[in-house]
Amino acid sequence: MSDQQPSPRGVADRVRDAVAAVRASAARRPVPWIAGGLAALLVVGSGASVAVAAATMPAPRTAAASASPAAPSSTASRSSAAPSSTPTPTPTGRSVPADVAGPSALRTCTITSAASASGLGAFEGYVMNAKTGQVLFSRKGDQPAQTGSVMKTLTTATALAVLGGDHRIPTTVTREPGGTIALVGHGDATLSAGGATVYPGAPTLGQLAQQVKAKLGTAPVTTIVADDSYWSAADAWDPTWPVSERTIGYQPEVTALMVDGDRANPGAATSPRSTDPTGRAGALFRTALANAGVVGAANARVVTRATTSTDTIASVSSQPVSTLIGQMIPNSDNTLAEMLARISSKESGANGSAASLTSVYQAALRSYGVDPSGIVIKDGSGESASNAVSPNFVAHLMVQVQAGAKGLGTLANALPVSGQSGTLASRFTGANAVARGKVHAKTGWIDSANTLGGYIDAADGSRLTFAFYAIGSSRAAALPALDAVTAATYSCGSKLTGS
Repeated sequence: MSDQQPSPRGVADRVRDAVAAVRASAARRPVPWIAGGLAALLVVGSGASVAVAAATMPAPRTAAASASPAAPSSTASRSSAAPSSTPTPTPTGRSVPADVAGPSALRTCTITSAASASGLGAFEGYVMNAKTGQVLFSRKGDQPAQTGSVMKTLTTATALAVLGGDHRIPTTVTREPGGTIALVGHGDATLSAGGATVYPGAPTLGQLAQQVKAKLGTAPVTTIVADDSYWSAADAWDPTWPVSERTIGYQPEVTALMVDGDRANPGAATSPRSTDPTGRAGALFRTALANAGVVGAANARVVTRATTSTDTIASVSSQPVSTLIGQMIPNSDNTLAEMLARISSKESGANGSAASLTSVYQAALRSYGVDPSGIVIKDGSGESASNAVSPNFVAHLMVQVQAGAKGLGTLANALPVSGQSGTLASRFTGANAVARGKVHAKTGWIDSANTLGGYIDAADGSRLTFAFYAIGSSRAAALPALDAVTAATYSCGSKLTGS
């Protein structure tokens, strides 16, 4: 730095430069620069170039300066001003950016019109930015309500936390004295009679029968016990479920032993179910034993009770839980959801009852860093209108799902995709087709609500998580309305705002 005084011509040049800098800065930030610019012009005429620097350079950041408004700095003014004869203290402990950051993108896009459609009924919704955690939209988003089959995402997360994706569900055969054997269920609803099945790769009764034959040889079987005591069958049917769910074929009675999900037609996803899944399983096992050549099996009597023996003579296992999730989520299989819920209860140390599910789910879901306080879980499938989970909670859980946290990538990969797969394959048409392939979400449908929850790869490249509940409207009205508000959310992306 030079101590020499500038020549008169140098002063004039500096005055002209300072005026130009002040004008340029005033054009960018007119109000804050008025005082600073005037101060600079008043002093440069005296030849004091140091004053120009003082007027155009930012003051050192101090607690006092941070607490009060200050004129913004100008990079152009800093570079053209003469250095001060007094060294400016160098800040320590923090770096100062060379350029001032620009303002964040304004949130100016709304979905108010789409969210007000009559087809949404009593609408609840919540949207957040998966990366930043910023809440972009909430309408009654904190209010717990019936979820429909969006509940299956909570069931999946619980099963993955408690069981793990590699867990397999066993079905065993034990031997009792006097020619009695017992078929013992542990909740594998995919166990198949061996013909057509909606669960490809499932274990079969024929495999068990062949093992029994190899073990017993010529010893006769006189009695077949069907044992579903892994959990109590006292709450096999929730009183809030319409009976039509069983008679039409969406839901079986929830017992620990059944074959082909207790479907009358094992190859049809929707098929009437019986009032005695356990007894029916025992009768089908008798047929399999007879076909395998087990002596006396064709005439053996079938009884339902708990076995008294631990002498296992045959065993098969389901496919891994991760595979079962891949079968359950895209097709919204109620049977698998109920089985995974009850098995998770048993394996966590509870009793497998429906009454245990709220506490079991809460404990499991906390492991993902979300707060499940206040949720009410009546079943694993979401069919009960007495379930209560807020859109807020679903959206927060989906942040973990889309990130694949702690094995939740299994769920993310299984979610239906708008216009492409699962229960969303035929949706997002017409004007809503803009979001085809961009929405990964679980659908829900019960008589009193239609729902959708998952994540969106938005038009602006952001990823949003969301849950939308259309409560009290018809399915015909709700589905296009849900698609429309979701497509509008896709279009808004991170600029979404409103409630």
